[in-house]
Amino acid sequence: MIVYRMAAQWEGSLEQVEEALQKTPFMQCGATQEQSSGWVPPRGEDNGLLAESVGGQWILRFMSESKMLPASVLNRKVQEKADAIEKELGRKPGKKEKRDLKDEAKLDLLPMAFTKQSSMWVWIDPQAKFLVLDTGAQGKADDVVTLLVEGLKGFGVALLDTQTSAQAAMAHWLLTQEAPVGFSIDRECELKAADESKAVVRYARHALDIDEVKQHVEHGKLPTKLALTWDDRVSFVLTDSLQIKKIAFTDTVLDQAGDEGGFDTDVAIATGELSKLIPDLIEALGGEGRTEMGQPAAAGASTATLAVRVAGKGAMTGPKTAPQDTDPDDAPF
Repeated sequence: MIVYRMAAQWEGSLEQVEEALQKTPFMQCGATQEQSSGWVPPRGEDNGLLAESVGGQWILRFMSESKMLPASVLNRKVQEKADAIEKELGRKPGKKEKRDLKDEAKLDLLPMAFTKQSSMWVWIDPQAKFLVLDTGAQGKADDVVTLLVEGLKGFGVALLDTQTSAQAAMAHWLLTQEAPVGFSIDRECELKAADESKAVVRYARHALDIDEVKQHVEHGKLPTKLALTWDDRVSFVLTDSLQIKKIAFTDTVLDQAGDEGGFDTDVAIATGELSKLIPDLIEALGGEGRTEMGQPAAAGASTATLAVRVAGKGAMTGPKTAPQDTDPDDAPF
């Protein structure tokens, strides 16, 4: 998930967000349409609200769909058309004509193509002024941010900027063999040489408080991944680009949640833990930087991006449809 700092002056309501999302609902691709995207009810209910509030946290869901058209299939179709022209007219199509044939072939094949759906959870913390997107792809995040900025008057965001880079901080923690307050170092790490060799050393299920790890760092190999646990409640892997991967809630959290499940419970657990973890991680990295939010759409404006990556599960219904990235019944985050 990519985390943005929202403009402090924005005081929009949940009703205003709902009204804005209603302008761009998700519609499945038409017969000759390659891509489609928009908002869907986060609870998965037909005609449900597009913006839900759970414990004061606002949850949205962005859906995208694309037609899967393998290049080999498209090229074969183009060649068939080119061969037909050569047979009928006794000449080979030129470059411009082949481009036109490719467009024709695509229109012929799109109605028969399988579709792939993927969804992105969007979490707005109106009190802490965080916008959190469940994706590690900046391009996809930019699409969602653009929709929100265009639809919500006065809405502005900037990628989080920290005073200390994640890589520098992780190197310091490994050299001193001491994690920041509230965190502990786990048993996974990746170190990469900064020189032309790009040599990589990986540790998995291995103690990191050893001289060998310190020597690698001292000799110029910088950490690109480091496994950490926050407050004995959330385990994750921090990367040099400020992504958090492999998020897992510990038994302490799961035991407190009990056997109850469902959308509200899962949202409350995830946002409750992450809304505390994110500020603590920012503090461990020296606090927020000097990113300005003078412009409403500030995607890509900072020098460091804090992102949290959670893998989704896949399932899909309907004819001629490939698995989607997240199941409609899966809880967010």
